[in-house]
Amino acid sequence: MQDPDQDESLERQIDQWRSYLRRRQAIHSVDVAELEDHLREQIAALVDGGLAPDEAFLVAVKRMGELDALSREFAREHSERLWKQLVMPASESGEPPRARTEAIVAVCLAAAAALAIKLPALFGISLDEDLGFYARNLSFFVLPLLVGYFVWKRRADRATLRWPAAGFVGAALLANVFPFAPQGYTEALTALHLPIALWVVVGTTYAGGRWSDGAGRMDFIRFSGELFIYYVLIALGGGVLSAFSALIFQAIAVDIEPFLESWLLPCGAMGAVVIGSWLVEAKQSVIENMAPVLTRLFAPLFAAVLLTFLATLLWTGRGVDIERNVLIAFDLLLVLVLGLLLYSVSAREPQAPPGAFDVLQVVLVVGALLADAVALWAIAARISEFGFSPNRVAALGMNVILLVNLAWSALLYIRFLRGRGPFSDLERWQTDYLPVYAIWAAIVVIAFPPLFGYI
Repeated sequence: MQDPDQDESLERQIDQWRSYLRRRQAIHSVDVAELEDHLREQIAALVDGGLAPDEAFLVAVKRMGELDALSREFAREHSERLWKQLVMPASESGEPPRARTEAIVAVCLAAAAALAIKLPALFGISLDEDLGFYARNLSFFVLPLLVGYFVWKRRADRATLRWPAAGFVGAALLANVFPFAPQGYTEALTALHLPIALWVVVGTTYAGGRWSDGAGRMDFIRFSGELFIYYVLIALGGGVLSAFSALIFQAIAVDIEPFLESWLLPCGAMGAVVIGSWLVEAKQSVIENMAPVLTRLFAPLFAAVLLTFLATLLWTGRGVDIERNVLIAFDLLLVLVLGLLLYSVSAREPQAPPGAFDVLQVVLVVGALLADAVALWAIAARISEFGFSPNRVAALGMNVILLVNLAWSALLYIRFLRGRGPFSDLERWQTDYLPVYAIWAAIVVIAFPPLFGYI
């Protein structure tokens, strides 16, 4: 009889090996399953031959590493593991030339994005005086370069570029041809929704030929969450750098605030998107361990905030303030909750049994669902009293989309907890629903300005 502790240790090692393969762009989920079956067969044969499970795992990976480049790469990135010596020749332990080339490409593209946001200034378009122009065109300073990075990294052919290029050109025409009223509602809505629509265009390039596959879209969700974490960390570091720079130059009576506002902040914000994306691709072992921890830390906190809000709402009997800024903040809270759900779904092992964190996730989703219903009721009441406006219709549409997603997610999650459905149903629902947000964002960008007279 095998030791249960050894079996548990073996499963952890196989889980780590499986997770590594699933992150690779070159291998599909079905291929991972096939490789895992092969690995388990090798381990079982070795255990029957007298090896301990841990020893059998090392030898099986070694044998597969002789056949499969991904297994060798897995060993290379997990250099602290004992079985590295079994898989890798000593001559391969250095940094691969491809990694250095990728770093150079990423830095060059980040520099190009940083310079791109300064190009309009050459034509007299000032960041201070033409804020609407920069808000509408913010995506075009960096996302095409990010697409270029993924095209280079995935070694995609030119045909792959056709649709993303058409999407960017069409969006740029709409954003700059429409006669928006200065500081109008439709201009602000375009600035808010255009990055959402174009982010899906980036996703199609990121996933390569796997966008139609749910696993490809789930990888992009995972990438987006990890990029968000890296971007926040870079922004915090940039904020500290700016503050200390301002202080030390102030000591010698030199004001560098104009440089910080006109150059460091906008150029850094653009370049950080590319650098963050490169870090996600190159340093996955760092953030992939941090992101699930952050998700488990913040999911209970957001659930507590939502439940406290709903309890306070019932206790006081007050209605929701439907002013624009409050509404945006409310929707951002719901989007953050949805982001936590998406990332926790993407990071969870589908075959693992339900646990306490899954119950907490259901509480979070139901809390968000109720909060969304309250917001929808308030928006509908506002529309019935004052009529339609671009902001109200956009908020109504977004909250309806969130409501449908959250309601079906709650149903699928409860079915999983009760053992009446697999977790993969929830995973598939989230990946299938992802394009709905992009379609709604595209409708707001394309149809709302002419529909509401460009106000």
